[in-house]
Amino acid sequence: MGPGRLSCSLLLCCRRAAAALGAPRCCSLPARPLSAAAPLRAPVRPPGTGGGALWNGAAGGGGDGEEEEVEDEAALEELLGPSPLAPRPGAQRVAIVHPAVKWGPQKSPLTTAELQIAEAVALVDTLQNWTVLDKIIIPTKNPNKKFVFGKGNFQVLTEKIKKLPHVTAVFLNVERISSLTKKELEDAWGVQVFDRYTVVLHIFRCNARTKEAKLQVALAEIPLLRSNLKSEVSQRDQQRGGSRYIMGSGETFLETQNRVLKEKELKIRNALEKLRRKRALLRTQRRKCEFPMVSVMGYTNCGKTTLIKALTGEAGLQPRDQLFATLDITAHAGYLPSHMAVIYVDTIGFLTDLPHNLVESFSATLEEVAYSDLIVHVRDITHPETILQKATVLSVLRNLNLPSHLLDSMVEVHNKVDLIERYKPTEENALAISALHGHGLEELKQEIEKKILTATGKMILTVNINLEGPQLSWLYKEATVQEVEVMPEDGTARVKVIIGSSAFGRYKNLFPNSQIFMS
Repeated sequence: MGPGRLSCSLLLCCRRAAAALGAPRCCSLPARPLSAAAPLRAPVRPPGTGGGALWNGAAGGGGDGEEEEVEDEAALEELLGPSPLAPRPGAQRVAIVHPAVKWGPQKSPLTTAELQIAEAVALVDTLQNWTVLDKIIIPTKNPNKKFVFGKGNFQVLTEKIKKLPHVTAVFLNVERISSLTKKELEDAWGVQVFDRYTVVLHIFRCNARTKEAKLQVALAEIPLLRSNLKSEVSQRDQQRGGSRYIMGSGETFLETQNRVLKEKELKIRNALEKLRRKRALLRTQRRKCEFPMVSVMGYTNCGKTTLIKALTGEAGLQPRDQLFATLDITAHAGYLPSHMAVIYVDTIGFLTDLPHNLVESFSATLEEVAYSDLIVHVRDITHPETILQKATVLSVLRNLNLPSHLLDSMVEVHNKVDLIERYKPTEENALAISALHGHGLEELKQEIEKKILTATGKMILTVNINLEGPQLSWLYKEATVQEVEVMPEDGTARVKVIIGSSAFGRYKNLFPNSQIFMS
């Protein structure tokens, strides 16, 4: 078997392992030849696969089980129907208003009003047919009060907004406003008002591709629907003089709508739980192949997808320069310097000032990180808020209750160093790279390999064996054979393997006279 066929076989198995992560099926995996790094002289099989026929079967396409629908199509379509919270279709001409807290505990020392409004502009620019008409920074002492601003500043702001030509919406750059405040502001300004929650949720809605992502968006909408319901009931009470029962049912309008929302939330959670159980089953299948998994995480638009493309050589990956371009988990196969195959997982990016329940709605996606062997934290080191972005990512990771060893072994990567002359990281153990131009990638691969070997308890060995003995067969069964160099003159071979500590102990007991060299 030549190196090309060998690489294809290994990547087919990686493909199946990637499917165990619930990755979208449109995500192709690369057929990057192992021979590009070093010649191989023997087929590579994962441990426990035995002979070639069994290995070929394991590398084949998935069966009917992978194609089964998790939820009845009609029920899912009902849950994933048009959202009542989605902004009206068509172009939006937006005025962005940022309440600048001048002092007090709500003022962040790691950013400025100008940088915060720049991120708000980037959020709007992510949405198709949305344009920014104006950016307005207004000082406030307490952005949590009813009208956000003081009476004088609110009046000045209202006059500015009404003078803007063709404005259709105002994006108030705060985490979240109540439905009552939203209504009061819309009445005062005569246009739709959005907060960060609703804008980010709409970006999620537009970028969701898989059923799981769409279900998680629908789950994140429930708190907003409840809040809007209370406001609607309050308005009905004022107009009609009290709650009304619905056609002799004994239920008020509020009770009926709350019951409908609870039933919808329960259906969504049940559908997500079924998807979670399916992913857990597929994860078990992935573990049988023993491919290590590396989760690539970071602030939104820091270059995660570009880095994965550089590490894997996957031509089909098309990074986009926009926020939340990745909403679903995608898995991609690559190789480390020892030719060990790994799976890189591209995850959803993070953002400052996102409500807890919006992040919580995507916990089903983020829980996959807990089953990683390693986390690579990518930072856009050129961004003026890079320190705040790091703090945001680490805060979210801590709230995911990840195993302590994952947080302790995390690899920090400073990306986009090509834009800074003679950049050197100040943080200990951080690696400087340019994912776009390939700078520092070999050092990063070496660091990933070192951490993966530690995390999985594996080691790379070269073993001298007698070809007439059972060692080679045993190694194919119990370890991952990387290459075999045959010396026909004396009937021996040098075998390079990746082997776990327990399997290594068994090998030494079975073959005590075997020559072993640490790589």
